[in-house]
Amino acid sequence: MAVEVLAVGHGGTRTGLTIHAELDKAAYLTGVKIPDHQMTALEADGILTRHDWRGEWNYTLNPTPHDTPDTS
Repeated sequence: MAVEVLAVGHGGTRTGLTIHAELDKAAYLTGVKIPDHQMTALEADGILTRHDWRGEWNYTLNPTPHDTPDTS
């Protein structure tokens, strides 16, 4: 996996797209299922935005104001 991250981690394209990747070595639980009603609620609240292609697998979670820690 580290080789793949190094291969794409500092790349770009002829048109100017830049790419940044980092290897995340943290351990995460697997097999966690978010209930459909919670996913629907996230989408209704504008927190979850499904992508046009394979939206059931590809989506963006948008931060909300209460997700950002107060640094003052």
